[in-house]
Amino acid sequence: MAQFSETQMAEFNRLVARYPEGKQKSALLPVLHLAQESFGGWLSSEVMDYVASLLNIKPIEVYEVATFYSMYNLKPVGKYMFEVCQTGPCMLRGSDDIIAYIGEKLGIKPGETTTDGLFTLKTVECLGACGYAPMMQMGKYYREHLTKEKVDAIINECRQHAAVNN
Repeated sequence: MAQFSETQMAEFNRLVARYPEGKQKSALLPVLHLAQESFGGWLSSEVMDYVASLLNIKPIEVYEVATFYSMYNLKPVGKYMFEVCQTGPCMLRGSDDIIAYIGEKLGIKPGETTTDGLFTLKTVECLGACGYAPMMQMGKYYREHLTKEKVDAIINECRQHAAVNN
């Protein structure tokens, strides 16, 4: 059964305390981030049910939010997640080609993870950096003005970093 550690529970309590009494549901977004970080980078049904029980809300209320936002993962993801913007400005600047290239290079389609568990390719809606199109988000960082050469360098950088940390 999913359960926060003592440290994670302290963070949960800190997040909930930001909101008025009886409005604990308002903490749902940051609590889902905490849960995703705490339980392997994704939100299983068990984890979402656990969050619902902690916030004293119905599980469906958690599922509605978790399935709406692309920042929550509903299945296991790779160590490196390439979230490529696919909205208008990025498409006009070639994001479709970048998505296809990443897929070809890694042997996966959007929504899939490589067999070695290193990479997940995900398409997302606007990341709010249209002037830097085509672009993608990797964790907390944006990678901008993507080209095939830049994608190759990013993949190599990730592989080297993974090899050093193993």
